[in-house]
Amino acid sequence: MALEKATFAAGCFWGVEHVFSKNFKNFDVKTKVGYIGGKVENPKYKEVCSGTTDHAEACQILFDPSKVSYATLVEFFYKIHDATTLNQQGPDKGSQYRSAIFYHSEEHRKIAEEVTQKVQEKVKNHEKKIYVNDKIVTAILEAGEFYDAEEYHQKYLDVNPNGYECPTHYIRW
Repeated sequence: MALEKATFAAGCFWGVEHVFSKNFKNFDVKTKVGYIGGKVENPKYKEVCSGTTDHAEACQILFDPSKVSYATLVEFFYKIHDATTLNQQGPDKGSQYRSAIFYHSEEHRKIAEEVTQKVQEKVKNHEKKIYVNDKIVTAILEAGEFYDAEEYHQKYLDVNPNGYECPTHYIRW
């Protein structure tokens, strides 16, 4: 079966990549970090951090749908960050830290919308507060060009186990 692609923005890409890699290593997923959703070709980290490129820091995942479903990945995406804060994850602020799902097919768009609706219901009806706010603000957008981040960002927390990891990247339910 052919590999499929999932691209998620959920704050600092180091933590997003790390938590996906750690939790899906038995499913042979391949991850890389980069920039998507902006207006500048081949952006560099400092440009993206300035907030002037409109790019989001994102994690792109190659996966085998016979081993793990896209819906499972989308639900996990919601479990590991606060999907209710606009352009922010914890102390990281700016549009580059927004919550977004960049879909690569119409089927994936529909799945992302369905999972988002289910998670929104869970947020409203959960016995404890899952997120800071009650309304999911995650954008669901068609994926455009994905630009790989510089090499030193790839697998950053594996190479630098004491490196910065956004405190909002943990499994909530």
